[in-house]
Amino acid sequence: MTVVSDNDNDKPNTKPVPDSKPVEIRSLAVQPADARCGFVAVIGAPNAGKSTLVNTIVGTKVTIVSHKVQTTRMPIRGIAMIGNAQLVFIDTPGIFKPRRRLDRAMVKSAWGGAGDADVVVFLYDAMRDIGDDTRETLRRLKDHAKPQRILALNKVDKVEKEKLFALATAFNELLPFDKTKDLSDHLAAHVPLGPWHYNPDDVTDLPMRTLAAEITREKLFNRLHEELPYAATVETTSWKDLGKKGVRIEQTIFVERESQRAIVLGDGGLTIKQISMGARKELAEIIEREVHLFVFVKVKEGWGNDPERYRELGLEFPTD
Repeated sequence: MTVVSDNDNDKPNTKPVPDSKPVEIRSLAVQPADARCGFVAVIGAPNAGKSTLVNTIVGTKVTIVSHKVQTTRMPIRGIAMIGNAQLVFIDTPGIFKPRRRLDRAMVKSAWGGAGDADVVVFLYDAMRDIGDDTRETLRRLKDHAKPQRILALNKVDKVEKEKLFALATAFNELLPFDKTKDLSDHLAAHVPLGPWHYNPDDVTDLPMRTLAAEITREKLFNRLHEELPYAATVETTSWKDLGKKGVRIEQTIFVERESQRAIVLGDGGLTIKQISMGARKELAEIIEREVHLFVFVKVKEGWGNDPERYRELGLEFPTD
């Protein structure tokens, strides 16, 4: 099996096709007369379930999921075909009160994604009460004056109907939202008429080497949720196609202190081995080829203040 791509590490992630069959991709030039296409920004607080929602609608994993807050650091696009409509979802970093330079860049990126979208989906944990932070988010969302705003409540199965109704009513009193029963169908019917921006077989515009780094970062955070501070990042430094032998991938995990490096490595290298094995297995499932993954851990003090790292993440480097 191979990924539909001339170069796996530089092209967007697409659905795998068998090697024995010719590559068949529907051309962007051949589209129905009633084709629709629109950008859908998914915003909300950290850990609201934004990445899970995007992955579910797209039908495959395009953005990582972790219980650690602010896992998503850059806007990631997931592409879904619903009938004749192409929905380009923007999974944005969580909106929260920024404390550090990286925090400020992430929050600015989230609001930038909302400002560039045709539709904004505000995802909210139904188990939470509406606090001052949420009210401020709604106020800013109102200022964006988007024609389409949808409130999506998560974890509704864990909340009594009376409380759920009261929560929805309270939200609509603060900011009117569109009403819908089926989110995907509603979005497909209300994004603008127009040509698709991507091939229908694409599921993300994220380069494979970037997605590979994100998957390893997910395993890192899930394995060391409590022990590892937020300041850790992963970079894919090498991607070599070995033909029938698969793919050789080299990655580096950057931490800020030697003590953090010891945590990532673990006793006798056991922790980094488990992280690498989990990432390798998932990557092999995605690209449907054998993966030889080599992960290194290095100390890079102050990487969170390195402008080059922000550019690699697709974020604007805050100068203030």
